[in-house]
Amino acid sequence: MAALAAAVVPLLRLLVLPLRAPLVLLLVAVAAYIGTSWRVLPGAGLLAVLGWFGSFDALQTLLVVVVCSMPLRLLRGVTGLMAASQVMTLVLTLLIVTVAAIYLLRLEVLSRVLILGSAVLLARVDLARIRVVPPPLQLSLGLSGLVLASCALGRWLISRG
Repeated sequence: MAALAAAVVPLLRLLVLPLRAPLVLLLVAVAAYIGTSWRVLPGAGLLAVLGWFGSFDALQTLLVVVVCSMPLRLLRGVTGLMAASQVMTLVLTLLIVTVAAIYLLRLEVLSRVLILGSAVLLARVDLARIRVVPPPLQLSLGLSGLVLASCALGRWLISRG
């Protein structure tokens, strides 16, 4: 009986999480809305689903979620690399600014990136408020799964209509 209770209690905490942290529901709604604008490759079956998860939209979404859910770990790595020398600092800064500017301006995805990033950060703040702070890698994987599932839900809803 104790083993059953030990398995049920974490599941109940997970199910009650959206009530305790409502901004997680906002993240789900934003991701579902973003999923409605994703491009889907023609095809059917498992191959089409795997192609969808490897699409540019899914990779972009995963990148935004990882950057917003693990900023401390990523910034430590970049800072350590930049501390090696001033030349490395200038080269890395120029590379980051140039690639980010080309990506955001040329592909016209700035609004989606900002909205999704804001929703992920708000969900993180709400989770920290209720003292649910898993390790960064777990948080990143959990939020990535939630966002991808929500995007798939939005894509599915738009395809039925």
